[in-house]
Amino acid sequence: MKTIGIISDTHAHWDPKYLHYFEPCDEIWHAGDIGSLEVAERLNAFRPLRAVCGNCDGGDLRLMYPEVLRWRCEGVDVLMKHIGGYPGNYDYSIRSRIYANPPQLFISGHSHILKVMYDKTLGLLHINPGAAGLQGWHKERTLIRLTLEDNKFGDCEVITLGR
Repeated sequence: MKTIGIISDTHAHWDPKYLHYFEPCDEIWHAGDIGSLEVAERLNAFRPLRAVCGNCDGGDLRLMYPEVLRWRCEGVDVLMKHIGGYPGNYDYSIRSRIYANPPQLFISGHSHILKVMYDKTLGLLHINPGAAGLQGWHKERTLIRLTLEDNKFGDCEVITLGR
């Protein structure tokens, strides 16, 4: 079993609460718009980091992290892209890939809108952890914690960080 911390849209903002809430996590997954090399390095120094670059990430972050990442964790097929949309409205840039070979878990960011939705048509769980940074129009900063074990996910927790 692994506990995963999911974060997005930090936009170079560092909050010590990230480490507090990700303490029980085995890995951290960042769904893009990291914003600075420092944030990526601090997260990666704390726990192994998997990340994708977002539309606001440039330079070294684009060289370090791909636009799309697909892997297996505890038997769960995971796909992550910053701009990905959500069930019924997947972004054109990833839609054909999702429909051709649906993952079990699809993670995206970008909208700053927290979403945990099941796509009944494709049989996948979509998670957008919302935004953990200060930049943007969101009213609450949020993170997600999730457990993966034996090809299944559970214990999905939404963590609010405040304004």
